[in-house]
Amino acid sequence: MARESFAIGSVRIRAGSTRNLELPITRLVTGSDVSLPVRVVHGREDGPTVWLSAAIHGDEVVGVEVIRQVLAGLDPKSFRGTLVAVPVVNVLGFMAGDRYLPDRRDLNRSFPGSARGSLASRIAHLFMTEVVAKCDVGLDLHTGSDRRSNLPQVRADLDDALTLELAQAFGAPVMLHAGIRDGSLRHAAREQGAKVLLYEAGECLRFDAWAIDAGVIGVRRVLAALEMTEPVNEPAPPPSIESRASGWVRARRTGILHLDATLGQHVTEGERLGALHDSFGKTLRLVHANRTGIVIGRTEQPLVNSGDALVHVADVTTPVD
Repeated sequence: MARESFAIGSVRIRAGSTRNLELPITRLVTGSDVSLPVRVVHGREDGPTVWLSAAIHGDEVVGVEVIRQVLAGLDPKSFRGTLVAVPVVNVLGFMAGDRYLPDRRDLNRSFPGSARGSLASRIAHLFMTEVVAKCDVGLDLHTGSDRRSNLPQVRADLDDALTLELAQAFGAPVMLHAGIRDGSLRHAAREQGAKVLLYEAGECLRFDAWAIDAGVIGVRRVLAALEMTEPVNEPAPPPSIESRASGWVRARRTGILHLDATLGQHVTEGERLGALHDSFGKTLRLVHANRTGIVIGRTEQPLVNSGDALVHVADVTTPVD
């Protein structure tokens, strides 16, 4: 018996096929329509339904490329289950190279949204009703913000057995047990029963190849762990370092930052991470680690004010060899 077709928007996708479609969002003042671009890979055989999303923040472009590469390697005739890919959720922010929507709202603080709310709320509601409500698992792809770069990492509810299993399968260098923020996609999706992994890597408005590569192989490993594809033909990654807490080292003076700490570096509390100088090179203040752990994020901005976040250090739960 043939598998049922998959309904989304106003279309149905037959089993063993791929379909591109657009979900209407709004109309610009010019009269042009703005839509949410979606690709559905509806496998010939039964399996889970998974979504991939990126660019909820319009300047976070790494995930867009991750999704493009993942989709290029999928064959719906041998695929099990259904994949709903939304490479650009914040379409208007993406076109402008802006993190936010035109009304300056953060889309990732607007879920689950409302059909009659603000533009952000309407996009969130559309995504929840047409994508999340149909899926069992979601992978939401992000990068660092505000001129920061992030080590490839998965943020998720590691106390949930299946979520932990999928985070381990992803194989990022670090998996962080991250709290849920009200209004976030992860919070709203979890309320509907979906398991969600949030992938962070790289810097906004850049195609960092290392962040893209880690994201592509990680997503492929998760699809394989869900038995939607065959196992990935790559060496198994080292076990992810598990972290239950993290914090930022902040600037204690205003100055020009010379940062020595690198992403993935293991540091001990009190270790020197860099220094703040004036424009003539005089040292104003040294920067030291405020905890022992691994560097999972750093600022790429050399001009900093007192109180600015400089280095993100995650505590290490899993012993490091």
